[in-house]
Amino acid sequence: MTSKNLYNLTEKQKRFADYFIETGNATESYSKAYKADAKVCESNGCRLLRNAKIKAYIDQNIAKKDEKRIMKQDEILELLTELARGNLTEEVINVISKGDFKQYIKITDKNISHKDRLKALELLAKRYRMFDDNLDNQNRQVIIVNDIDEIEDG
Repeated sequence: MTSKNLYNLTEKQKRFADYFIETGNATESYSKAYKADAKVCESNGCRLLRNAKIKAYIDQNIAKKDEKRIMKQDEILELLTELARGNLTEEVINVISKGDFKQYIKITDKNISHKDRLKALELLAKRYRMFDDNLDNQNRQVIIVNDIDEIEDG
């Protein structure tokens, strides 16, 4: 099932939505999709963004893109674990000078520093609340008693 059939959009509506996903600009997107003059583009671009089917199409496609671009929790934890274990390296660029103003660049891999590994360990420990000194205080309740009336009467 294609996106057009799923949302029942016309070809121009779909083009508008696709341009909007690219640019984030309704006026420009309407201009590209419908080839209209500037005033029409401005008002109709905003109008199309309020169309429920077009909005749903845009929202779903932006969510798909975000899903690919943005790290999820598991991926972050895996990367921090690899850093903490020292399983990753980083590239170091060295500029080496020879006589007569000749220079060359040497790129080498080196192990992650102990400081970076400790930072990864710290972030993992925070995630698992290993440093939380207030664990005992989590289930305590605060009860506020209104005894002002008794003081005024008494």
